Amino acid sequence: MPTTPHLDIPDQTGRLAVVTGASDGIGAVVARRLAAAGAEVVLPVRSAAKGDRVAAHIRSIVPGASVRVVPLDLSRLASVAELTATLRDEGRPVHLLVNNAGVMRPPMRQETANGFELQVGTNHLGHVALTLGLLPLLQAGQARVTHQTSVAARSGTFDLDDFAQQRRDYDVMRAYRASKIAVGLFARELDARSRAAGWGITSNLAHPGVSPTNLLAAQPGMGREKAGGERRVIEALSRLGVLGTVESAALPALMAATVPTAAGDEFFGPRRTVGGPPTRLPHWKPMTDLPTAQALWDVSVELTLPRA
Repeated sequence: MPTTPHLDIPDQTGRLAVVTGASDGIGAVVARRLAAAGAEVVLPVRSAAKGDRVAAHIRSIVPGASVRVVPLDLSRLASVAELTATLRDEGRPVHLLVNNAGVMRPPMRQETANGFELQVGTNHLGHVALTLGLLPLLQAGQARVTHQTSVAARSGTFDLDDFAQQRRDYDVMRAYRASKIAVGLFARELDARSRAAGWGITSNLAHPGVSPTNLLAAQPGMGREKAGGERRVIEALSRLGVLGTVESAALPALMAATVPTAAGDEFFGPRRTVGGPPTRLPHWKPMTDLPTAQALWDVSVELTLPRA
């Protein structure tokens, strides 16, 4: 069995963490590790049943853990607005936000409730709406925001004019890649704007490598009735230690979120790209286009603004 590299998580007592995509996989590991370090953890999830199971599991192994499940569907801007309004009304500063949730390669082009291509709308635009909706609480908490990208974002470009809909010569993998490049550019622009405006927020980027998460598992709600052969290959290579495990894949995001020396605008991932101990990395080429990051911010804000 492959061993998980060790990562010390600093004491998080008294800190409020919001972790998306924590109903299974990497997000569940991130939530458990933060709770074990003393953080109060909010799990925004689409499936309440899955979220409740994760929360119960965390409480069973972390005595006294404070874990709360709340509803969130990142593919519906109305759902994001409901959650952010609820948390703003409660007024608790948010100290850690881990934008981890995502969807990957639906079997056909699909759209969100707001008419965006599913992967772009969920992976990027949903998290933009969440992050900016929580901005006052993130400022109050002098928060660390961590954004989860993918090895798919190592190369590629996207057409900003067709970014949200991905209608031109649609390719499901190209759309996924675009969504994850956008995540990286948004992470960098958030940190730049925080520095310029004195928000006190630090924004870092992470990628998990490759591990047997549920991204490629059967997801009937997305039209994928069963896992494909690629998922079985990943599972086998993970068992051999060639690829990461779900536990090890969570470590870059945990490092980005908690290591005291992460000053912002940093990138963390496995040392061997697909697996291994977490480490600092140089930003991949698609994420170095800072003028596009600025333009993407403006487009994303316009697309996610609440409509009358």
